[in-house]
Amino acid sequence: MKPEAGQIYGNRYRLVDRIAIGGMGEVWRAHDEVILRDVAIKILKPEFMGDPGFLERFRVEARHAARVDHEGLADVYDYGEGSGSAYLVMELVSGDSLARIIEKRIRLTSVEVLSIMEQTARALHAAHEDGLVHRDVKPGNLLITPGGKVKITDFGIARVADQVALTATGQVMGTVQYLAPEQATGKQATPSTDIYSLGIVAYEALTGRRPFTGESQMVIAMAQINDKPPAMGQDIDQRVQDLVLACLAKKPNQRPGSALDLSNRARALRLQLEGVSPTEIFNQDQTPTVRTRVIEPDPKTEPSEKPPIIWPWLALIGLLFAAAAGVMIAIVLSLMSEQQSEVPVPTFEPTVQPTETPTEDLIPTVVVLLTDVIGKNVADASIFLKERGLVVDAVPGEPLELEDPRILTVYKADGLGQVKVGATVKIYYYIQQTPMPSPTESTPGSVPTDTLSPSPTPTPTPTG
Repeated sequence: MKPEAGQIYGNRYRLVDRIAIGGMGEVWRAHDEVILRDVAIKILKPEFMGDPGFLERFRVEARHAARVDHEGLADVYDYGEGSGSAYLVMELVSGDSLARIIEKRIRLTSVEVLSIMEQTARALHAAHEDGLVHRDVKPGNLLITPGGKVKITDFGIARVADQVALTATGQVMGTVQYLAPEQATGKQATPSTDIYSLGIVAYEALTGRRPFTGESQMVIAMAQINDKPPAMGQDIDQRVQDLVLACLAKKPNQRPGSALDLSNRARALRLQLEGVSPTEIFNQDQTPTVRTRVIEPDPKTEPSEKPPIIWPWLALIGLLFAAAAGVMIAIVLSLMSEQQSEVPVPTFEPTVQPTETPTEDLIPTVVVLLTDVIGKNVADASIFLKERGLVVDAVPGEPLELEDPRILTVYKADGLGQVKVGATVKIYYYIQQTPMPSPTESTPGSVPTDTLSPSPTPTPTPTG
């Protein structure tokens, strides 16, 4: 059923007006007629309802997202299924998405971007501590309140969408412009994945453009894996650039160690740009400190009392303690003597560690496009494939008259797309054909062609 104003979901949520449309569903403003408050309800598209496995993952992620409690995360109130759709009921955040803010203003100031990084990273850290990775951090999922507070949305759906990686047709589920390299290569997402995506968001907010673009999702994904981000511009503070580029490191272990570490670094840099002294930055630490105050008695107001005579009691307690200690030592010595008489002589046998055979799911994959090999020299194409851990089977194909016999061009290739490391890719290339003169074209003084043995055309062997 297509969502329309006035429809009621879960016998309590009446749709008011549509807020946004995304790849996974629609977000509506709704009114909870039970407790009389406005909420946001995200309704899943009907085409995702046919997969029971997808729905089950969606339910699990909805429960997980509702479990995380942090002021920087939009609360999830309810989940339901009915009328041919599934839906999430969430906190309705007043304000606008960062995507719309960037669309209107093009570029934000360094202080504004650092504040967004600080708040978003701190909220992500709370989710990471609870075992959740967002996997789809992007401007459209960051809501900014009129007071400048950040609210992260779409925890439930974003994680489920990431379960579907690269399809056979080369389409990527999710937002490829903010995809971390490990996601693009089919590896498991980690908290560092969210840090990379937040770095893309900061880069775009500072410069007004995304670092990696292309004609297709596949081209952008390959750029995320291989390319360096373009220069950000000399008008942006170098310290801010260094922090953003640290988030965009291709290897996860080269990025900030945690989202909390990133939040603290962004906050310290923001305060420096605002002119706050290092002492003030230290005193403004958000970590609460518990202080205790020791109240000492005032000799002028406290009554004076003579200390009681307690030494006889101390002597009695000492005697009792010595007697108990002697009994305990005797018991321990007795037990040790019994154990020594019963201790068996250990025997050592060599143990054979089982050999673990990597399963098919653990073999890493790489993405190879047609443009990576088609029209390239055979040697260059072979080197490109071998550098990615693939086996090359170069096959001479159709003969072609080429002006330069050294150029052997690849014109067809099998087994491309998302390929497991160690797989074989077969490439076909043209071979040089030298036309032989016919008898009718022989000139005086030339040797008749029927007296010559045909020289076989050598088949070039691709290098690399």
